[in-house]
Amino acid sequence: MAKKRFSLVATIGTASPDKVETILKKRVGREGVSRIEGGFKVSAMLEGETARDLNRDLLSALRKVERKTTLRAEWTCGKTTERFFDYVPKG
Repeated sequence: MAKKRFSLVATIGTASPDKVETILKKRVGREGVSRIEGGFKVSAMLEGETARDLNRDLLSALRKVERKTTLRAEWTCGKTTERFFDYVPKG
């Protein structure tokens, strides 16, 4: 399957922001990550085959360092937007 370019807008909740921040910046880049109370706001462009795969990869990487991390994400490619809460697609 061909790789597509997705725009990510997400809110990440975590009890260990220092641990999560390192992994997050490696995955999505420094400029797209900003701290908020209880976690992070993320805005980035990533390439992958599907939004589901990108979402799963990102959340799995974050949960390796902090098990209780949550991810609310919107992945947009062209005119299609897919929303996820953790691993589950929403609406």
